Amino acid sequence: MIVEIWSDIACPWCYIGRRRFEKALADFEHLDQVKVIWRSFELDPNAPSDYSGSVNDLLAERYGMTRERAERVNQHVTELAAIEGLEYHLDRAHPVNSLDAHRLIHLAAQYNLQSEMKERLQKAYFTEGAIVSDVETLVRLAVEVGLNADETHQMLSSDSFLDSVRADQQRAQQLGIHGVPFFLLDEKFGVSGAQPTEVFTTGLQRAWTETNPDHLSEN
Repeated sequence: MIVEIWSDIACPWCYIGRRRFEKALADFEHLDQVKVIWRSFELDPNAPSDYSGSVNDLLAERYGMTRERAERVNQHVTELAAIEGLEYHLDRAHPVNSLDAHRLIHLAAQYNLQSEMKERLQKAYFTEGAIVSDVETLVRLAVEVGLNADETHQMLSSDSFLDSVRADQQRAQQLGIHGVPFFLLDEKFGVSGAQPTEVFTTGLQRAWTETNPDHLSEN
């Protein structure tokens, strides 16, 4: 079974949704037959690489709310993340362009380190306040998960994997995906948003049964 997940580095619900999905997957009977593929999705393709404001500032600007309201919203998200074992520090997160981070994830996929790279980038953004558009930061994070520093530098200084990122985004459009996270289970069932773990559990079971109809008769 193939599970494709569209998400963005800078999406707080994507990290929460990831944890909830992983809990369902860990208890899934056929875990060893599931392949997870991370797909690129930019919430804001026009985001600058050097935004000086905070996530609270961005939220207030984008949705026309007061900074106090934005802080309350982000505090609520932080509390929900904590329930899933995630440590958010949105007050020091840097909402910058995530294109290079997505390209880096595609590079990592060539070495079967895609999931590890995605996780490292999400933690760097939400917990550590790292600037995930900074080349040296990206190289450091890549090396931490096992990638080569020189190769990563070379990739980031080129247009490598740009087509891969655009292909993921184009496919999302074709599937009618307008928000993330979005989970596509074996191209049969879609789960939109950071749903409760039980929803992912049901989705995995349904997708497996649809693909393996003979499995039920064997038991």
